[in-house]
Amino acid sequence: MKNKLFSYTLTVCFYTLFCFVLFVFHLLQFIAFNFFGYNAHRKVVALMCYFIMQTLKVLGTRITFEWEEPIPANCPLIIVANHQSTFDIPPILWYLRKHHPKFISKKELGRGIPSVSYNLRHGEAVLIDRKDKRGSLLKIKQFAQKVHHNKWSAVIFPEGTRSKTGVPKKFQKGGLVTLMESMPDALIVPISIKNSWKLGKYKYIPIPLGVKINTKVHAPILNDTEHIKEIIEKVETQIHQEVQST
Repeated sequence: MKNKLFSYTLTVCFYTLFCFVLFVFHLLQFIAFNFFGYNAHRKVVALMCYFIMQTLKVLGTRITFEWEEPIPANCPLIIVANHQSTFDIPPILWYLRKHHPKFISKKELGRGIPSVSYNLRHGEAVLIDRKDKRGSLLKIKQFAQKVHHNKWSAVIFPEGTRSKTGVPKKFQKGGLVTLMESMPDALIVPISIKNSWKLGKYKYIPIPLGVKINTKVHAPILNDTEHIKEIIEKVETQIHQEVQST
């Protein structure tokens, strides 16, 4: 009973800090975007993600981020990750900030969430309507061409929705195929995220204490538009094996 009460208390503390960070950085994003331009806005978003990760420490959450090998700079990337939690995103934006990560996100997130919605609308992400498959793929193609041209990174969660149990879901390949076809010179970067689903075990109220989240960036894979199916299967297998490993 005491542990549960302690968990609720720290969850309230976390959400207080989390909301403070979102509102402060919403204002900072507005200033950066409107008065200083793209690079200033990008740096503000990365810094916001750093502070979000720091607020999670109130809950005893530990985040490790590791690379199998360095990722080349100034090269377009297709970052492919499994998805377990709302908090999968800040570490990617912070630790891969020099690669300019841009997300494919559902359109509903483009409104109503301080800082998050602002960044999705103004930070070169693409917002898609999941009910409009054809329109979504067209938007992803246009997004991919822009990312490729600027040598940024396109981030996609091909499972489609978050895994609430940590068990990986089968990839929905349409968006990923479109990215690979539209970004022939990109490197494919698989990312495995473990244990972040535990943060939402009780629908985020309370948030369990002491969760250890491990994010692993696997070695980049050369894109090959003639062998897209084989590459996707390789990436999916690699991510799922890592997520399910002990």
